[in-house]
Amino acid sequence: MTSKAMGEVQWKPGDSWSLCRAVLQRGCAVLAVALVAGCALGPNREDPFEPMNRTLYGVHDAVDTAVVRPVAQAYVDFVPSLIRTGVSNVFNNINDLFSGINGILQGKLDKAGDDFGRVVLNTGFGLGGLFDLASMMGIERGNEDFGQTFGFWGFPQGPYLFIPLLGPTTVRDGTGLALRLVWGPASYLNNEALQWSLYGIGYIDLRAEALSASSLVDTAALDRYTFIRNAYLQRRRYLVYDGKPPPEPEEP
Repeated sequence: MTSKAMGEVQWKPGDSWSLCRAVLQRGCAVLAVALVAGCALGPNREDPFEPMNRTLYGVHDAVDTAVVRPVAQAYVDFVPSLIRTGVSNVFNNINDLFSGINGILQGKLDKAGDDFGRVVLNTGFGLGGLFDLASMMGIERGNEDFGQTFGFWGFPQGPYLFIPLLGPTTVRDGTGLALRLVWGPASYLNNEALQWSLYGIGYIDLRAEALSASSLVDTAALDRYTFIRNAYLQRRRYLVYDGKPPPEPEEP
């Protein structure tokens, strides 16, 4: 990284590995501390920080209700579906690339081949991913990520965490998300305004896709925090074990 005369920090693509290494080091340290603290803090092994997480969920819910959800709803209401679909396709095309990488890291070569094939087809013939030609041809998306790769190689998920604006995660999945952000295309842009614009568009796109799920939680759950936590952990467990999770260990 280099500094200009006025102290502005300029990001260079070559710095990504250094940042990645720092993220991994901090992630391991946080994992170790969180695991030790989690064992000492509470009766729920998966959510030992529940009081803190509930407070953070309250902050998230307030901001989401007042700002994020209305913006996402306006995005759905006023942006033509063709444009919204194209935006989703572009971000999904990037996700397919990372899914292929994680497929290789897990030895799932067939999935990885499909994902890389999707990227080549959609990028080359779908105008940079605006059109999802691969899905039209029946090539399925792998949907693999770094959190699943860590789980595949035996890394413990660590305590459950709820991060305002980002939502539910675990130490393992959060570390995987950090890697995804560090290696994402936006991190290689020198224009910070453009970077944050892309992050913002991607975030609103994801939030818009989750509007129906939010309505379901609002109507179906007496305790929304517990509902979201259990649904998230069950889904991640299902994904890590490719739909065939072993029996959960009994409480001592």
